[in-house]
Amino acid sequence: MILDIKDEGIKDYDIMLATQREIFERMVQQKKVGLPIEKEYIFFVEHPSVITLGKHAKETNVLFNEEELLKKGITLHHIERGGDVTYHGPGQLVAYPLLDLEFHHLGVKDYVDLLEETVILTLADFGVKGERLAGASGVWIGVGTERERKICALGVKCSRYITMHGLALNVNTDLNGFRLINPCGFVDKGVTSMAEELGKSIDFNQVKNIMGRNFRKLLKYE
Repeated sequence: MILDIKDEGIKDYDIMLATQREIFERMVQQKKVGLPIEKEYIFFVEHPSVITLGKHAKETNVLFNEEELLKKGITLHHIERGGDVTYHGPGQLVAYPLLDLEFHHLGVKDYVDLLEETVILTLADFGVKGERLAGASGVWIGVGTERERKICALGVKCSRYITMHGLALNVNTDLNGFRLINPCGFVDKGVTSMAEELGKSIDFNQVKNIMGRNFRKLLKYE
């Protein structure tokens, strides 16, 4: 098996969704007919401002109508991942792994844990303590305090052990974008970024490189 980590730079959400779906469907078909999967992918990308709703998302968690959002230059997408509503925008590192969980002997819960651990390890390299919050996916800061705040959102789809969608880590993200929604359906918790926590702009390429290394390590590609 080969892991191909691709840096897509800045790309529209629609383009990356089409790319994911094409590879995902191909990999699922291979599994259905018993053909081996020979290559897995992780795409790193930044998106122009966009709001996405998972399959169980509540429309009321988007605080503006579609026409108002379009005036702000923000598009709305209903997609097949789990999770509620989230915002993607410049300065946010989005990772889309297309993996064969069967090859890695992982169930879906194990896989979600692996995604969270990848982010926790990446944040630790920058001196930021990322944590899990019981009953809420993703990576959080200040768990157990009055200022619990989310730094990374997760939402995945899995069929025949093949994954798509993934995670979104706020690196240098303008957090005002999250005021358009109730992030992940929460109204009582905040949102943060690496830049917000450290009080300075973060080297985006460095975050990508470290996250790629952590993915390789946890997926045992080293």
